Amino acid sequence: MKIIICDDSIEDLLKIEKILLKYKKFHPDTGFEVEKFSDASQLYNNIQNNNLADIYILDIIMSEKSGIDIGHQIRKNSNNNIIIYTTCSKDFALEAYDVRAVRYILKPVNENRIFEALDYALSYTSVKKEASYLIKTKDGLVPVPYSQIEYIENSSRMLEAHLTNGKTIRSIFIRKSFEEEISGLIKEAQFTQVHKSFLINLKYIKQLAKNSVIMESGKNIPISQKRAVAVKKEYLVFFSEYY
Repeated sequence: MKIIICDDSIEDLLKIEKILLKYKKFHPDTGFEVEKFSDASQLYNNIQNNNLADIYILDIIMSEKSGIDIGHQIRKNSNNNIIIYTTCSKDFALEAYDVRAVRYILKPVNENRIFEALDYALSYTSVKKEASYLIKTKDGLVPVPYSQIEYIENSSRMLEAHLTNGKTIRSIFIRKSFEEEISGLIKEAQFTQVHKSFLINLKYIKQLAKNSVIMESGKNIPISQKRAVAVKKEYLVFFSEYY
């Protein structure tokens, strides 16, 4: 497990690291590693390249990229990483809520607040081990976390997994039917097949129309006539239960 700290104040960066190492000493079974960034742009670029940690402790007010900018980029890639904000201002609480930060800690950081935030974060990550969908590519099996899949298309007998970060992973030629290939995903409440060639993640629906669905990426995906009623029902049930 990796925890990343990002703060352009070297003093605060080292202070938080010291608190984390103290926590680790008290909880030797946690086994996490700590990585520090004083350059927010460098961390932002790493996240864009899908280099993700389990837990982020981010200052909000930084030059080049803010902690909120980094939080939005994390959420483009995954919904399961823990975000903890530290800041000298109360003014960004709503923005922190938008990226589902679990804690908003005012500076100067307090050891007890960091310890409590870590208690929560580690308990959350221990039960939230995300399943992944394995895609057979020319380079071998590629695991893709469910939360990163926006939709999957059957294109000329190859699966194209379109991810929330804008990337596409393409499979080798499939010998089974599309329905067989996605059978494991269909069992998950967040996924539904809307068309003979499309499976979508209900989390990333931007707009649901009668004959199509618009995803967060802007992709317009057709809904087959025979699936229209079922898709609408699944969409409503999913959001009523999960949100």
